[in-house]
Amino acid sequence: MEINYDNIKVIGFDADDTLWVNETYFRDAETEFANLLSQFETPNKIDQELFKMEMKNLPVYGYGVKGFVLSMVEMAIELSNGTVSNKVISKILDIGKGMINKDVELLDGVEEVLKKLSTKYKLIVATKGDLLDQERKLEKSGLLDYFHHIEVLSDKKEANYSKLLNHLDINPKEFLMIGNSLKSDILPLINIKSKAIHVPFHTTWAHEEVKLDANSNNQFHTLKTLKEIPQLLQC
Repeated sequence: MEINYDNIKVIGFDADDTLWVNETYFRDAETEFANLLSQFETPNKIDQELFKMEMKNLPVYGYGVKGFVLSMVEMAIELSNGTVSNKVISKILDIGKGMINKDVELLDGVEEVLKKLSTKYKLIVATKGDLLDQERKLEKSGLLDYFHHIEVLSDKKEANYSKLLNHLDINPKEFLMIGNSLKSDILPLINIKSKAIHVPFHTTWAHEEVKLDANSNNQFHTLKTLKEIPQLLQC
């Protein structure tokens, strides 16, 4: 596939599941939650209902661990018809605190790739989630010095990216986004005439899953690992 990156001046990176592990912890938390509520429903039903609750609450709480925990608490009350114990609610809160306090596990080759790319391009982070949590993870990651700008977006749609690029005075045609989510990191950028590289993570949140039309993936590269990026960009 011939895609020309010669005019790229700024590269944006998603954070969760692009720079470090994230979604795996949500899947583990969902399993813990289902075990806590096993007296009320089957694990599969609990998982389905929790996802519905998260979707209902997204406009209120936004993305991130805190909104996820509030959805678990609300789901526990609903599934138990209001009989869930304080002890279970406390354990749900502990699940969330455990997620927030996890060490940052960088994905393979991340720092090596950032070091190479930063000699040729300006690098930024464009991620979504809870501001405090993302700032905490970036601090723990040891990667802050590679980035000229950090932006935690409320969402990742065309308008959000256009506003960000305009604010930073970046020409969309000179911007490349790298991320694991087709829905959030790739397709919106293609739609605003930027470039994008898809590096899938082995686990994807159902909310981020999309179906591509036949011609979509002719407009971006999909790589197995970040370590392939410097060669692709001839860096």
